Amino acid sequence: MSLPLIHHRTPQFAAVLGEVQEGLRELFGTKEDVLILAASGTGAMESAVTNLCSPGDEVVFVNGGKFGERWGKLAKTYGLVAHEIPVEWGRAVRPEAIAAALEAHPGTRVVYVQASETSTCVLHPVRAIAELTRARDVLLVVDGITAVGAVDLPMDRLGIDVLVTGSQKGLMLPPGLAFIALSSRAWAAVQRATLPRFYFDLARERKGVAERSTAWTPAISLIQGLRVALEMMRSEGLPNVYARHDRLARATRAGTTAIGLRLLAPDAPSPAGTAVLLPDGVDGSGMFRYLRDRMRVTFAGGQDQLKGKIIRVAHLGYVGSFDIVTGVAALELALRQFGTPVELGRGVGAAEAILAEGLPAR
Repeated sequence: MSLPLIHHRTPQFAAVLGEVQEGLRELFGTKEDVLILAASGTGAMESAVTNLCSPGDEVVFVNGGKFGERWGKLAKTYGLVAHEIPVEWGRAVRPEAIAAALEAHPGTRVVYVQASETSTCVLHPVRAIAELTRARDVLLVVDGITAVGAVDLPMDRLGIDVLVTGSQKGLMLPPGLAFIALSSRAWAAVQRATLPRFYFDLARERKGVAERSTAWTPAISLIQGLRVALEMMRSEGLPNVYARHDRLARATRAGTTAIGLRLLAPDAPSPAGTAVLLPDGVDGSGMFRYLRDRMRVTFAGGQDQLKGKIIRVAHLGYVGSFDIVTGVAALELALRQFGTPVELGRGVGAAEAILAEGLPAR
């Protein structure tokens, strides 16, 4: 990303885009184009609303956290009739709830759901949901912002119609790029949709892919970095990438539960992040600031009703084994500082026992 900039309307940059497009198709598990937007992941989410729907269309969205809630806000902003499936934070949506919503609202055009709900670290059952939407000729849009690159989500094989992600999670880059791929069914819906769009006009972006170009000025440095990130993942092998994320996730869960913390999502934990409930009486917001400002180890806290009650540990993308060891050790020390008796080293040892599975041979 520190290479000198090259102009985005040149053969040199077209070659970069061609290489990146090939890598993105492999990562998304699709034969379709993967469009690159200069935006955060929410830009791709918004485009998945404006390009598929017309005013007054009925849609169903799963609300099991802050980002499921965002699907509802986007739909209502654009005048859609949005039917909410509320899910307890820390739980995955039940496929039966999706089926019931589609039965109750037979005019539904699109189902919107997260693969990995970032705010709760829950993994939703995308495969089962896709079976339901395919059977009813309803489009399935999946927010894969903390899933793509951490979870195997082969778009074409699973029957996902639209898959989105962002650069700053599994792709190991700074924020600033969003990605979206559409199935042939979704592209047919784009032709019928009448909601207004300009910058996020996906049909216009698709024309650019055919010409190895972009509709608007791209984030050149990030795309140059993306080329390298995709090559790193290809060299490791995607099955190994997913196995590494699974190992880091299991180590984090083992380390945090060994020191007496409870998982927020014990039944459907995400390989991308782990949310743990803090002990009763602990000032969670104060401990979060202490970890960040005094110990220089940054976690994520809770949002809305979970604010001050949970700590979230990321283990995706560029995170490695020693980041997990550092994170668990920091939690042990901080909990002691905030009045919780902890046997130092217990969590670290539990995490290391799993991380040892990934050690290279001598």
